[in-house]
Amino acid sequence: MHPPPDRLPPDHPLLALLQHHERVLLTGAPGSGKTSLARAAAASLAGSGRACHCLSADPGLPGLGPPGAACLGAWRGDAWQVEAVAALATLDSARFRLPLAEAVRRLADLVPDGPLLLDAPGVMRGAAGAELLPALAAAGRVTALVMLAADANPGPLSHECRALGLERLTLPPDPRARHPGRQLRTRRRTEAWNAYLADATAQALDLSHLAVVGTPPPRSAPAAWRGRQVGLLDARGRTQALGEVLALEGESLRLRAPPLTEPTATLVIRDAQRRGDGQLGTARPHLAAARATRPAAEPTEMPTPLAVRPGPRPRIRLTTLTATLVNGVFGDPLLHLRLRHQKRSLLFDLGDPGRLPARLAHQVTDVFISHAHFDHIGGFPWLLRSRIGAFPACRFYGPPGLADHLAGQIRGVLWDRVGDKAPCFEVNELHGERLERCRLTAGEQRPTTLPPRPATDGVLHEELGFRVRAATLDHGTPVLAFAFEPDLQVKVRKERLEALGWPPGPWLGELKHHVLAGDGAARLTLPNGERWQAARLAEVLLLTEPGQRLVYATDLGDTKENRRRLVALARGAQVLFCEAPFLAREADQARLTGHLTARACGEIAAAAGARQLIPFHFSRRHAGNARAIHDEIRTRFAHLPPAADDRDE
Repeated sequence: MHPPPDRLPPDHPLLALLQHHERVLLTGAPGSGKTSLARAAAASLAGSGRACHCLSADPGLPGLGPPGAACLGAWRGDAWQVEAVAALATLDSARFRLPLAEAVRRLADLVPDGPLLLDAPGVMRGAAGAELLPALAAAGRVTALVMLAADANPGPLSHECRALGLERLTLPPDPRARHPGRQLRTRRRTEAWNAYLADATAQALDLSHLAVVGTPPPRSAPAAWRGRQVGLLDARGRTQALGEVLALEGESLRLRAPPLTEPTATLVIRDAQRRGDGQLGTARPHLAAARATRPAAEPTEMPTPLAVRPGPRPRIRLTTLTATLVNGVFGDPLLHLRLRHQKRSLLFDLGDPGRLPARLAHQVTDVFISHAHFDHIGGFPWLLRSRIGAFPACRFYGPPGLADHLAGQIRGVLWDRVGDKAPCFEVNELHGERLERCRLTAGEQRPTTLPPRPATDGVLHEELGFRVRAATLDHGTPVLAFAFEPDLQVKVRKERLEALGWPPGPWLGELKHHVLAGDGAARLTLPNGERWQAARLAEVLLLTEPGQRLVYATDLGDTKENRRRLVALARGAQVLFCEAPFLAREADQARLTGHLTARACGEIAAAAGARQLIPFHFSRRHAGNARAIHDEIRTRFAHLPPAADDRDE
């Protein structure tokens, strides 16, 4: 439930605009306050006796109605009352902008005379933003446009706004508005979807009697249908309801949906789907089953071709980070660690980065390379190109020879036009318990030597909050395994914060910083103006607990020394990412190529006392049969991800 909205002052520019224009498009970046502005305007209009409608065009997180749809509401009392929805069955307004524009047109045609506020999605960049803006304006038949943007920064679509030829009004963003962030947005969306389905009933539809439109998965892949959001349309194309698929059994589709009053004629299905964690998100593209072929001879284990499907893509959430195996268990090794509450990422290995957005490269501060085989370092050109600009040096850590391998790739490019925007990298090679260091700058003939640093007990990098430690293993060439080791974790006791009436804010981050730094004598200013000592405040508000360690190891032979070193590094780890390319029956091939079997992987995890094991780097000969590797590991170690994560994609 939304709180009662603030009303706009009588002289607010939007109210003046609505005196002359009944249909107004509200646009602006995510978190600029469009939805709150629409509610406040509607409340103000209601106070003067004018009825107002709102058309919410953001299917990812609508201001009213269920997610996955465009929604039309009328203001009654202190809230919007949904009058009609147009099912889209997607949360992605940028990808499906044409269906969105058509949905807006249908709903706008239902609005009687009187004010209509069209709340646009926050798609403000690229071709999607440039095309969506005029499409929504035309579909809603608006005659004026309101842009929420700072005066000094008119926004990336300022020229497109001008080209519409509409009366325009620029308003500053609401200072209280905040971008909800991906996790909060997902939670709110899921809560809205659960509320919509609160009175839903189990139903069955015969697909042979329906028109199925959108981008449905193939009927031969019933697992891909499970959890999908669907729109149920009548014979005139009007949305009766939205539902959630329970199962596809032949031509019979079982789903949960609100009770229907008319027969369904059309089913709309795209990419909105309830995920395994219960959250409503976007389904991964369905890939047809790959043929599992086993070559007669395989003298060396080559990098997995891009044509081989990646299989499951494990994602693990720990206290301080989210770890994602970007290319799945069959693809090039690339583990992405997104640090919580920071726009910052660490990478372990740098295989094919095609599934990562280019903007993420700007947030990468440290890259830890196990060794320089192509499938572990071949993604470096992506990072190299993405960091042309005024970026600080990105730190690399790896075995001896890493600097030469990176420098060779840099020298393969002509850098005559980058000037002072040349990408630069600080490279740290582990030699025993010493880091040999240099700086590589694109366009410079030679690296700049930097003073060496100690790497006592294998510690490569240490800062307030965490350290990264390495152990050297043997793969016919030195290979590094890495352990991410966070400091004590500090949590806020929210119930005490609420009891004291203090709002959260940057001061809590400052408090945590002082606690982790051991600076208990520091004094902080609270929201009410009081000044407290950090130690006293921490005693009242904070809880501490041990950090959750993550270990990453790949490309190592099954030798006694490798096992000893890896077990020591992974001792008591919360999660161990460890390679398992082969089955035990393929032990000869594993020895020949310097890799582990699934059985050895499980034995190492058990000996280390790891809490959870994520096996990966499976040989392509097992494409389509990840379950066989998992089953063999379970004979030695039981704590694998849930069975749902074992299914092949």
